[in-house]
Amino acid sequence: MKIRNLLPADSYVVYNKSFLHTEDRKLLTLLYQPIIGATATILYLTLLDDLMKKEVISDTFTHHHLMTTTQMSLDTLKMARDKLEAVGLLKTFVKEESIHHYIYMLYAPLDAMSFFNHPVLNVVLYNNVGKKEYDQLVSYFKVSRINLKDYEDITLKFSDVFQSTSLKPFDVLEEIQSKETMPLLFEEQIDFNLLISSIPKDMVHAKCFSEEVKELINALAFTYHIDTIAMQNLVRDSLNEKGMIDKVLLRKFCRNFYQFEEGGRLPTLVYRNQPEFLKKPEGDTSKWAKMVYTFENMTPYAYLASRYKTGKPTKRDLQLIENLMVDQKLNPGVVNVLVAYCLSVNNQRLSKSYIETIAGQMKRLHIETVEEAMRLTEKEHKKQRKAATKIVSKASSKKDEPLPEWFGTEQKLDPITQEEEKEMSSILEKLA
Repeated sequence: MKIRNLLPADSYVVYNKSFLHTEDRKLLTLLYQPIIGATATILYLTLLDDLMKKEVISDTFTHHHLMTTTQMSLDTLKMARDKLEAVGLLKTFVKEESIHHYIYMLYAPLDAMSFFNHPVLNVVLYNNVGKKEYDQLVSYFKVSRINLKDYEDITLKFSDVFQSTSLKPFDVLEEIQSKETMPLLFEEQIDFNLLISSIPKDMVHAKCFSEEVKELINALAFTYHIDTIAMQNLVRDSLNEKGMIDKVLLRKFCRNFYQFEEGGRLPTLVYRNQPEFLKKPEGDTSKWAKMVYTFENMTPYAYLASRYKTGKPTKRDLQLIENLMVDQKLNPGVVNVLVAYCLSVNNQRLSKSYIETIAGQMKRLHIETVEEAMRLTEKEHKKQRKAATKIVSKASSKKDEPLPEWFGTEQKLDPITQEEEKEMSSILEKLA
């Protein structure tokens, strides 16, 4: 369901799904903040403070209150909210009326043991903070072990102290507040029917593929970009003598598989497709609008894969587009336009130096939307063509020709003319 953009007048209440302790704030800032960033952390703490003394459900506020309290724009608040939802700290409900009403359900951070054993969060934290700081965090939360070798356990049982009575037991109360966490949700990454059928039945225990194990496999597949075929071998290698999957071993094999494929690097998480607030409003049915929609609603991986006959991009090309998103911090829709343009003008080849030069220009010009990227690449295409025409007209004996005018210079995005609009349409057809 598509929800209209957030408005300052839209109201909300905060509902506390968990009893939060001081320790939870440490977990939030030390473990979650390196993943979700400071703005998402501030939003969580602000929503928590909105509860005040009510503890369970807050008064009704407007999003203008959030804007003034956090000094964030609505777009920034929406992005921060997305991140909280993605890592399981927030669940959002909405009632659509003239003024939308939201319920923000807060969940507790995972405890340190669960976090450091999580197949996704643990890896991303390590990648974001580095080995030295990661080891320091582990050390901070690590509990010292006590040597009980020379001691005897003399603890009494409950039945040693108390006796049962014939009193009628109380009804179970389900509405008492307790500490609740929310699991991370992933789209299905693995075809489990294919995976399970590929392993001989005599190799696995009947309870091998429990829901918990499937969730782990799916999360590992997401984190390390592992498809069903590759996962089959990793699962087989992780089976123990009882026909059960050794979870620790499976994690290790998946991590080693990814690092071998990616030259020792660990994965990081980036936006999977163009953020909603940077998308063009729907309704326009022109050819231009259809191209915008395509670039906005496909992940760079999916778009690049669509340009391959085999449907599977090379590792080199995947590395290139990941660098554009992580190092250059270009939005996914902008990366799609850049990939489409470079393939179009370079005979379906992604030249690293060429694409990074244009990416650098886009970064300097603060290109964030698909339309801005399309207009810029169209203008650069025209400049290159004019430059090429001049070169052909000059004497062929000249070896050192000047680079096209746009290399290393700042450009302004002027309004496009009708003549340019027609020329753009023909270029867009080649980009599709």
